[in-house]
Amino acid sequence: MRVIPGSGSLHFQKVRGRTVLTTAVASSPLRLLHPRNSGSAAWVYAATFGGGLLGGDTISLDARVGPGAAAMISTQASTKVYRSERAVSQCLRADVADDSLLALLPDPVTPFAESSYSQEQHIDLAAGASLVAVDWMTAGRVSFGERWQFTSYGSRTWIRRASRVILHDAMALSPADGDLTARMGRFNCVAWAVAIGPAVRAAALRLAGALDGAAVPRRSDILLSAAPLEDDGVLLRVAGTSAQQVGAVLKQHLNFVPALIGDDPWAARW
Repeated sequence: MRVIPGSGSLHFQKVRGRTVLTTAVASSPLRLLHPRNSGSAAWVYAATFGGGLLGGDTISLDARVGPGAAAMISTQASTKVYRSERAVSQCLRADVADDSLLALLPDPVTPFAESSYSQEQHIDLAAGASLVAVDWMTAGRVSFGERWQFTSYGSRTWIRRASRVILHDAMALSPADGDLTARMGRFNCVAWAVAIGPAVRAAALRLAGALDGAAVPRRSDILLSAAPLEDDGVLLRVAGTSAQQVGAVLKQHLNFVPALIGDDPWAARW
């Protein structure tokens, strides 16, 4: 059987009241780390050899969360995309069964100057599944003078529930469409977050109601909006002048997540 470089597979199942990672397979440059934690959920951190993505890297990860299981998938650190004439890509496919929970909580993507990056995420939820997902990116190595200096960035996400698309989000950034520094203004980080499903319904509806129509001061360092998603979810969008600010906002508004997965995934990070 031919192993595709950069591919990986995860399977989470509920066994005797706890979630167990029954399959964790990865081929270089992808690495999958699965430390113990104090809760009943199973945690996995995705990483790459070399600490980032090199030109030509193609990462593909398939994840299945079985009935009644709870899983978190995160990253060890921000996903650095190194300078190269060759593009890099990532693809995630997740299948989440009834009565289960998937928390996708990566650190941001950080594209270096003259790098090209694209990603796709396909998340398929059963009718009774729950999801908390975050996706975010930064302007690059701002302290090195590389603010919005990458060649291209593209991201597309599909979230389906019972085979029906409930969210299709797409973003494309390229200087070919106009100077990115001018277009992005004072902001150096943008993010979205989704919380949906029975396990998070109450928190999602509170969040959507609390932020609906909230006034934002002019020239604020943070822009934040919320919109309902179906009848049991919320979609957040955040823009900020730094990744630290955006991370703090995400942690604040997703403060119900640690109780779901048994520990604080953002401890000592944001």
